[in-house]
Amino acid sequence: MNIENAAVNILKRGVELDTNKRYTEALVCYQEGLQILVDKIKGEPDDSVKSYLRKKVEEYMKRAETIKKIVVQQKETGQFHEQVHIENNSTGHSYKTLFGRFLDEEVQYVIVEDPYIRSFHQCQNFLRLCELLVRTCSNLRHIELTTARDGKSEREQREWFQNLCSDLRKYRIQLIVKYSETLHDRQIILSSGWIIKIGRGLDFYKAPENKFCLGVYDLDLRQCHETTVDIVHSKNVKQSYG
Repeated sequence: MNIENAAVNILKRGVELDTNKRYTEALVCYQEGLQILVDKIKGEPDDSVKSYLRKKVEEYMKRAETIKKIVVQQKETGQFHEQVHIENNSTGHSYKTLFGRFLDEEVQYVIVEDPYIRSFHQCQNFLRLCELLVRTCSNLRHIELTTARDGKSEREQREWFQNLCSDLRKYRIQLIVKYSETLHDRQIILSSGWIIKIGRGLDFYKAPENKFCLGVYDLDLRQCHETTVDIVHSKNVKQSYG
């Protein structure tokens, strides 16, 4: 049966993620795959094919609903935990791909704790994150960064943050930068309760081979250092940071 290959591949990926208990990622795949199947049903003249596709849609929708309940239950009990292992030299790990599914209208403030937002390329990583937040979090009003001062270029570091702060104001978003010389942990805390802990912080991308190669701008095409991403949920975030 000529089912859209794209839908099949996406849904297969969803099943794989589902099996590995990476539920929120699986949900994204199921939703994308289901949308393709639903669109195909609308334009399908053959009733037997339509019937087959509807059956598949029902199966995956049922599983998607079950996953949603599992996620809600785990969030309620404080047991939600998803882990992504990024292998050395692997690609496909932009910030949007890694945790973009948690960036939505519920996010009103974001706290970034990362001691390595110091050198130029590290500050650019933070800028990329801010661009993503501005595009996806329509109710975002506050970004707080805690990092360490750059001993070599502290003046430039401060200037970069000032420029970014000025630009974010145009979107009615306040940027507050704090400095700590003892900070070690790296995490991104969303007001919606999601906490993303990246072993290497934002700086897990390898430098591009040259200034005119794939991956210079699209981080999904950039090779990565090995690191682990842990995603958890806490109902206490608003009380702690609100």
